[in-house]
Amino acid sequence: MEIEGKVVQLQPVQSITSQKGPMKKLEFVIETESKFPKKICFSLWNDKIDLLNAKAGDNVKVSFDLESREYNGRWYTEAKAWKVENLVASSADDFNTASSRVNEDIPSSFKAEKEELDDLPF
Repeated sequence: MEIEGKVVQLQPVQSITSQKGPMKKLEFVIETESKFPKKICFSLWNDKIDLLNAKAGDNVKVSFDLESREYNGRWYTEAKAWKVENLVASSADDFNTASSRVNEDIPSSFKAEKEELDDLPF
C-alpha cells in the first residue's frame, strides 16, 4: 500500500532487545491532505531506518504493509514502512526534466508577435 502526506512528527530511535537479538525502531507520523486529514504512525525497523531522509514538514510518499498480532486477547496493528520517498525533491526533478523537454520542442527561430498570440480564430 502507498499513501502520501506531510511528516508531522519524528520519534527518537528506540533500541530494543528481544529473543532474536538487538533491534532498532523509529516511528514517524504523517498527516494526509484531504477534506478530513488523518494522522498515521509508521514504524521503520533496523536497516530500514536509513530510508527516512525527511524532516518534519516534508511531504513524503510511504509504501507500507499492515500487520496485526494478538496479545492477551487484544489485537494490535502496526503500519510497517518499507519505502519512504521525499516528494519535494522528486517533484522538482520532474519539473526540471519536463521544462527542458518543452524548451527542446520549440525552435530557437520561432518568434511570435504579441498580437498573434492574443488573436483567436473563433
